[in-house]
Amino acid sequence: MPKQLIFEDHYKKLGLEIFSEENLESINGTPFRYTIKILFVPEGYELTVDFNHYKVSKPSLFFLTTQNLKVEKGKENAMLLYYNRDFYCIQIHDKEVACDGLLFHNVFEIPFVELTDAETSDIKNLFQHIKDELEWKDSSAEEMIRTYVKQIIIRATRNWKKQHLDNDHIKIPGSELDVFRDFSRYLEIHFREKHNVADYAELLHMAPKTLTHKFKNLNIDSPNQLIINRILLEAKRLLFYTDKPVKEVAYDLGYEDPAYFNRLFTNKTGSTPSNFKKNYSSGKKYNI
Repeated sequence: MPKQLIFEDHYKKLGLEIFSEENLESINGTPFRYTIKILFVPEGYELTVDFNHYKVSKPSLFFLTTQNLKVEKGKENAMLLYYNRDFYCIQIHDKEVACDGLLFHNVFEIPFVELTDAETSDIKNLFQHIKDELEWKDSSAEEMIRTYVKQIIIRATRNWKKQHLDNDHIKIPGSELDVFRDFSRYLEIHFREKHNVADYAELLHMAPKTLTHKFKNLNIDSPNQLIINRILLEAKRLLFYTDKPVKEVAYDLGYEDPAYFNRLFTNKTGSTPSNFKKNYSSGKKYNI
């Protein structure tokens, strides 16, 4: 049995899993469900994140928090770095790495960046440094590992911006990036109890019309649609991955009237919550 690569100190925890086609099942399921995850996969891998299926055509990094991950196919070694917020909190360190709302919790549900050959080499080296530190267990390992994690995140954030903010689908000028990021971050925190654009506009210190207009100028979904999308994503997670009845899912998402939630879900997805829970089989497929 391979040696476990884990750092633990009081509440702080970080681990590294190296896997390939022989042990894909070790990555799936619940062991890493409630940790922050950075997943490196070579080309040829197939995986599902929540309800989206990805076929990886270039080495890629995936950045995940509470999403459901299932790795379905792959040959060469892949690596999963997982850690809790006590070890490295992306919100606390956001001024340093500026990744929250982009790599993590972005409203487009794009949780990955693709890597060039040179970038792949650099990322593999950083993972190797983390592996070495976990094996050596030196007294300074924690701080060294944290610097490597930070480097991975900073490099990937630059890539995410290059790949996703400057193409035909998303065009967000640098001056508006903070508004977009802050909206994404507030939405992730508050979507269960704040369902209206006005709630988020207040958090962002602007008028609801101003916020809506900004998103319209960026040619992306309206804030109202993005709020609904996030609520529906969580509803699908709860319906598919838990045994909660529809009424309880509605309450969990801040709807005191389950009938209203039922109508909203049916109108937006074309399926009642009960039918979705019963019949859902696989998500949209993407080649990346």
